[in-house]
Amino acid sequence: MVDYVIVPWIDTATGLGLDGKVISEFYIPPEMDRLAELCLKQYDMVVRDKTMITSKSDKGGAIWKLNTNHGTRSLKVLHRTPKRSLFSVEAQQYLVSQGARIPQLIRNKKGELYCEFGGKVWIVSDWIDSLVPATKIDLSGAKALCFGLGEFHHHSKKYAPPSEAAFSSRVAKWPKHYAKMKTKMAWFREIATIYRDLPNAPRLLELVGRFEKQADEQLKLLQASDYDVMVRMGDSFWGLAHQDFGWSNGQLGDGGLWIIDLDGVAFDFPFRDLRKLISSTMDDMGVWDLQWIRGMIQAYHQGNPLSQQMYELLVIDLAFPNEFYKHVKEMVFDPVPFFTRELGPILDRIMLTEQSKWIAIAELRKDMTNYKRENYEPTETELVVDPAQTERKSKVHVVPAYKENVAQTALVVSPKKRSKKKLPVFKIKVKQRELKPMIKLLKELPVIKSKSKAVSKVRVKLYQGSSLVTSKTMSKKQYQQTFKPAKKESR
Repeated sequence: MVDYVIVPWIDTATGLGLDGKVISEFYIPPEMDRLAELCLKQYDMVVRDKTMITSKSDKGGAIWKLNTNHGTRSLKVLHRTPKRSLFSVEAQQYLVSQGARIPQLIRNKKGELYCEFGGKVWIVSDWIDSLVPATKIDLSGAKALCFGLGEFHHHSKKYAPPSEAAFSSRVAKWPKHYAKMKTKMAWFREIATIYRDLPNAPRLLELVGRFEKQADEQLKLLQASDYDVMVRMGDSFWGLAHQDFGWSNGQLGDGGLWIIDLDGVAFDFPFRDLRKLISSTMDDMGVWDLQWIRGMIQAYHQGNPLSQQMYELLVIDLAFPNEFYKHVKEMVFDPVPFFTRELGPILDRIMLTEQSKWIAIAELRKDMTNYKRENYEPTETELVVDPAQTERKSKVHVVPAYKENVAQTALVVSPKKRSKKKLPVFKIKVKQRELKPMIKLLKELPVIKSKSKAVSKVRVKLYQGSSLVTSKTMSKKQYQQTFKPAKKESR
């Protein structure tokens, strides 16, 4: 049981379990349920019963609703790596301390915010019983959602993740993200050319150039904006974006909007969440309604004020062909049924909204002067370094103070590290039934104690599907004696 590692238990290509059998929506492996019971014993509470709410079979996650002697709570296993999950767990705790309306994490008997079992992080938090979805019938519900989102983003500013957490930021990645989507649009053309005899392939070939041109134009606008200057303000200045915000994980309750499911938060220009919400809402409506869009932006602005430069990036992001890319990219997984059954209605819907989208974008650009332009240039800062630190030849990283931010300089000193030669890495993929024996085999292999350069070493990584389970450094001789030649992992 201790050796059990949580991995996805469904084949996403077939929708069946790893054993080829049909599994129910709420199925989880029995070993995972036993880990849940083991986790609950780490908390000072009596669990009367637990109910499965969500099973993320394709990622290896789950959520339970708990009936306890302290009221209703939830238990959640986060599907990301422990270090990445630590980033979001500490962010959740920080947001609560800043007054954000998100569920309070419950500490275990050791005073810790989480437990770790099966190679995953588990958390227990309050369950907010009074939450109700915002109404989609009229603009008032959308405004409530956007105002609460703005408040959430405002509270997330100045978050500093612990050093042991995996750092997650998309602030400086917008150009790369845009370029990546544009590259994949070229793939769409190549795939449509290969399958040009299938229904809807000729139509896609006619349209894809239009959306590539839109992507080019918005990338140029991004490069001409103050984006690079804004990036230099630093991650914590902008705060966190939810990354998966929508009508389901932002709900109304006591005091306003409560936001849940925070395990994917990352540093970003936070209004990226607002863009996604507007784009998806307009897609659902089938028309880009300018009154709704302006109302949503204004409501967000009340919760987290937008500068003129922030507003400009928001409109650029809205104008990018996100909807086309989002819906058409599924073609790469299984082109034949996609072209035959799905692509036609998708293109109909996209083209139906195109005209109203560009009318709305033109009007939104006229609104830019309604927002105050800010000065994001850094000010001069004075740095005082402890002589003891310089004697160790440490690297000193300075986060400068800014005219808009608190006039305070953050100093982080890290010891200078020696460069290490990278070891050859070999990837071993195993089936579920082979996982435990393979983990045991790796553990039983002798640890290399020799530091001699004469001993040739390699790094072996054990995978279940696409998930890394464990890894171990061993001598090249050990590897050759233990495994058959495996595919060398590209770096």
